[in-house]
Amino acid sequence: MAALQALALLDSEPEREFDALVALAAEMLGCPNALLTLVDSNRLWIKAASDGERGEISREIGMCNYTILGKEPMVIEDVSSDLRFVANPWTQPPDGIRFYAGAPVNARDASGEYYAIGSICVVDTVPRSLNDAGRKALTHLATLAEAMIAARSAAREAIAIATTADRQAAALARQDRVFRQAERMAAIGSWRVSLADDKLQWSDGVYHIHGLPIGDLPEMPVAMEFYPPHARDEMNASLRRTIETGAPFDIEVDFKNAQGEQRRVRVLGECETVDGQTIALVGVFQDVTERHALEVNLRRSANTDSLTGIANRAAFDRTLDAAMTRSHADGTPLLLALVDLDGFKAINDTLGHTAGDDVLRGVGRILKAPWLKNSFAARVGGDEFAILIEDPGMAANPGYISARLEEALRFPIALNGLAMVSAGTVGITALDRDCLSVRDFIHRADTILYQAKRARVGERRRPNRDAA
Repeated sequence: MAALQALALLDSEPEREFDALVALAAEMLGCPNALLTLVDSNRLWIKAASDGERGEISREIGMCNYTILGKEPMVIEDVSSDLRFVANPWTQPPDGIRFYAGAPVNARDASGEYYAIGSICVVDTVPRSLNDAGRKALTHLATLAEAMIAARSAAREAIAIATTADRQAAALARQDRVFRQAERMAAIGSWRVSLADDKLQWSDGVYHIHGLPIGDLPEMPVAMEFYPPHARDEMNASLRRTIETGAPFDIEVDFKNAQGEQRRVRVLGECETVDGQTIALVGVFQDVTERHALEVNLRRSANTDSLTGIANRAAFDRTLDAAMTRSHADGTPLLLALVDLDGFKAINDTLGHTAGDDVLRGVGRILKAPWLKNSFAARVGGDEFAILIEDPGMAANPGYISARLEEALRFPIALNGLAMVSAGTVGITALDRDCLSVRDFIHRADTILYQAKRARVGERRRPNRDAA
């Protein structure tokens, strides 16, 4: 309870970082709702929920009250079979909880000991299971929640220390110990740069993130060399904007430490003023590499078709809309090729769905071939695929693209001694100036595709009619 109260999280306002975390948890584990809960003395308080509901329930009926008793995730595949929750009002039909999986979220108290203060959990109204990968993901999400809570606490302490140092020298000595613990726990540190002489000041945590010995403080130009050019430009622009407008900044950029390791850092900054004049910029510096990598992996999973390894329909829709906007703005050529597999149902019916999946994987490999490396390929339906081509050289010869694709899509497939041939028909069209909607562009390619399919069917039938 002391560790929980020290965080000042109970009854706090919604915060987008925690809302994003539970949204990611629900999406990653495929559940309709995910929650971040804090276990108070007699209640369970919901800090964030992916369905937007917040509030509190009695601790004695909260499942997270059991989760905090262990160190590993607690998974209940069918709550109705668990005697602890048979009479629980939250599990009653018709819409009661039937599946629960939660991992404890820990925090340190002032002595440095870890205690479970709540949990991150996912729930569903139907029974389900959670594999080892899901359990690991839930554990990682709990670790991320701990880091976010620690960072939140550390940032509050860091700003308080930076702004009250000259008036609270005695309090600073006590708070500095807490701040150093928070820095180590959350990979965070504070910084200050004087505008008069560009002189830097770093806390121990910033030295650690840079991979430099404490006290080995670089000059401002040298410190900026830790950022690649694009990140350096963004940093400089943020610093200038804050100096000019007084508005604080909060950015994430790429970073390379003294050992050459690629990292991702979050930088917050604001003005320090005396008598209305800005004399320095102060802020917080945090290593968010692990959290960033998790988000990138989650976004990649959300945008990728798991069977073929290429983009899915959602990613295709966004990419097509952006490509059309670019094309209309600067005249960049844009081709849309739609691919429909011929006889795919027959392959499934004759050879089975395993063979069908092999065909789809094969098509995914074909659409990732080196000659198509400058294009964007996606699976947009069961046996339907799409390719966006913006390369001027390729866009100049749509007939060649169509013929080469159809040739590559014709390959044999065999299983259990039976063999068939997979093939595909391609419909390809270029974006015209008068085509302004995604729907119209797809419809044009679709029309060409089915004209080609009908023509191919006619070619197969014509010898029989001629013979008749």
